Amino acid sequence: MTAANFIRCDRLFDDWQDDVLHGEPPRRYDIGPGLEHVRLGPGTVSLLGGSPGMGKTAFAMQCVVSAMTADASLRACVCNVEMPPERLLERQLSRLSGVGLDYIQSRQLGERQRDKLDAAFDLIDDIADRLVFVRAPMTLENVAAAADDIDAELVVLDYIQRIRPVGRHDDKRGSVDATMDSIRRFADAGCCVLALSAVGRSKDAKGRTSYAGDGLSLASFRESSELEYGADDAYLLVPAKDAEQDADDAVIDVTLRQLKSRYGQPTDCDLTFDRSVQSFEPTEPPMTEEHRQLRDAIAGLWGEE
Repeated sequence: MTAANFIRCDRLFDDWQDDVLHGEPPRRYDIGPGLEHVRLGPGTVSLLGGSPGMGKTAFAMQCVVSAMTADASLRACVCNVEMPPERLLERQLSRLSGVGLDYIQSRQLGERQRDKLDAAFDLIDDIADRLVFVRAPMTLENVAAAADDIDAELVVLDYIQRIRPVGRHDDKRGSVDATMDSIRRFADAGCCVLALSAVGRSKDAKGRTSYAGDGLSLASFRESSELEYGADDAYLLVPAKDAEQDADDAVIDVTLRQLKSRYGQPTDCDLTFDRSVQSFEPTEPPMTEEHRQLRDAIAGLWGEE
């Protein structure tokens, strides 16, 4: 007799009811002020795409390091097909220290810069035994093995179209479909998967083929509609609307557009991306508790709730 591929509602009802009423919110990773609406937590699959040069990898690694710093129990596995671990760490070293990435990568560091690196080195050292990088060949089997080695809960796939799934598949679309199917299994086992994706050019508001934010949509994720269906949340990093900036600017304005939220209201977030130190910050500083209380007090005077 084979295992049943169904479950009767009466056999899950009690556990489900207890889960709804226990009073503890679902676990979400703390990836920094102003980014609370980005739902990264156990059992979820998030898709992140964006225009070239918008910092998808930098944003993903900032999320990983911030979440691990905030939660000393969190373990993470990173599979990046384009950059070795050392280069990824140097980006975080730059972000955490404020020392320009060019200085770090050229190894041209003065005494003051070396001093500024000390605290950043210490922070990365604190998470080092909870972070694993996958080495080639970049396959889902190797991702699973690396994650199992340290019991990683957070898995980053950068990027999904170039990570080989289990088995042979006739074309790229079939391969990506199989990869997303495996990713859902990771999530069902309690992992959080952040999958980065390439996007295709789309027609912008003026009918031009480009990577402009107003033309990109869920359909822009390359290779497969299974990506948009399989993800719980889908985000795009795109140039901020009406922002006047050149490709060579060190600091650019970007918008983290949330195209899909399976369990909530999609919310966009305006950010600044400092490419010299690979750091994202909210354009509008997050409201402090003092300011929040003041806002609520003023709203109370006007009879607002």
